[in-house]
Amino acid sequence: MTFPFRPGPPPGGGFRPAPHPPQPAPHAEPDERRIVETTGHPAVDAALRSIANAGRLAPGEQIAAYEAAHQVLQETLSSIEG
Repeated sequence: MTFPFRPGPPPGGGFRPAPHPPQPAPHAEPDERRIVETTGHPAVDAALRSIANAGRLAPGEQIAAYEAAHQVLQETLSSIEG
Protein backbone atom coordinates (compact mmCIF):
# COMPACT_ATOMS: atom_id res chain seq x y z
CA MET A 1 0.00 0.00 0.00
CA THR A 2 1.38 3.43 -0.86
CA PHE A 3 0.45 6.71 0.68
CA PRO A 4 0.20 10.10 -0.99
CA PHE A 5 2.56 11.57 1.61
CA ARG A 6 6.27 11.02 1.10
CA PRO A 7 8.51 12.21 3.95
CA GLY A 8 11.50 14.33 3.09
CA PRO A 9 12.10 17.19 0.70
CA PRO A 10 9.76 17.61 -2.25
CA PRO A 11 10.82 15.95 -5.50
CA GLY A 12 13.08 18.11 -7.63
CA GLY A 13 14.41 20.27 -4.84
CA GLY A 14 14.91 20.83 -1.18
CA PHE A 15 13.28 23.10 1.27
CA ARG A 16 13.60 26.83 0.78
CA PRO A 17 15.18 28.66 3.68
CA ALA A 18 12.94 31.06 5.55
CA PRO A 19 13.57 34.74 4.88
CA HIS A 20 15.66 36.53 7.47
CA PRO A 21 13.66 38.68 9.88
CA PRO A 22 14.10 42.41 9.41
CA GLN A 23 16.95 43.89 11.42
CA PRO A 24 16.29 46.87 13.68
CA ALA A 25 17.71 50.20 12.60
CA PRO A 26 21.34 50.73 13.68
CA HIS A 27 20.33 53.50 16.11
CA ALA A 28 17.49 51.44 17.65
CA GLU A 29 17.58 49.98 21.12
CA PRO A 30 17.98 46.16 21.18
CA ASP A 31 14.36 45.63 22.31
CA GLU A 32 12.92 48.18 19.87
CA ARG A 33 11.10 46.60 16.94
CA ARG A 34 8.59 48.16 14.60
CA ILE A 35 5.55 46.02 13.95
CA VAL A 36 2.99 48.36 12.45
CA GLU A 37 2.88 52.11 12.86
CA THR A 38 -0.87 52.50 12.45
CA THR A 39 -3.71 50.56 10.92
CA GLY A 40 -6.21 53.40 10.97
CA HIS A 41 -8.43 51.57 13.46
CA PRO A 42 -7.98 53.00 16.99
CA ALA A 43 -8.76 49.77 18.87
CA VAL A 44 -6.39 47.70 16.71
CA ASP A 45 -3.67 50.35 16.99
CA ALA A 46 -3.99 50.34 20.79
CA ALA A 47 -3.84 46.52 20.89
CA LEU A 48 -0.70 46.51 18.72
CA ARG A 49 0.96 49.11 20.97
CA SER A 50 0.05 47.00 24.00
CA ILE A 51 1.61 43.90 22.42
CA ALA A 52 4.74 45.83 21.48
CA ASN A 53 5.12 47.14 25.04
CA ALA A 54 4.36 43.81 26.75
CA GLY A 55 8.00 42.70 26.54
CA ARG A 56 8.88 45.28 29.19
CA LEU A 57 6.42 43.80 31.69
CA ALA A 58 6.82 41.00 34.22
CA PRO A 59 5.82 37.57 32.82
CA GLY A 60 2.46 37.50 34.62
CA GLU A 61 1.63 40.97 33.37
CA GLN A 62 2.69 39.99 29.84
CA ILE A 63 0.10 37.21 29.81
CA ALA A 64 -2.63 39.62 30.89
CA ALA A 65 -1.58 42.16 28.24
CA TYR A 66 -1.57 39.52 25.49
CA GLU A 67 -4.96 38.16 26.58
CA ALA A 68 -6.47 41.67 26.65
CA ALA A 69 -5.06 42.49 23.20
CA HIS A 70 -6.35 39.15 21.87
CA GLN A 71 -9.82 39.91 23.21
CA VAL A 72 -9.84 43.38 21.60
CA LEU A 73 -8.69 41.96 18.26
CA GLN A 74 -11.32 39.19 18.38
CA GLU A 75 -14.09 41.66 19.17
CA THR A 76 -12.92 44.03 16.45
CA LEU A 77 -12.77 41.28 13.86
CA SER A 78 -16.22 39.94 14.76
CA SER A 79 -17.68 43.43 14.45
CA ILE A 80 -16.15 43.79 10.98
CA GLU A 81 -17.33 40.36 9.81
CA GLY A 82 -20.88 41.24 10.80
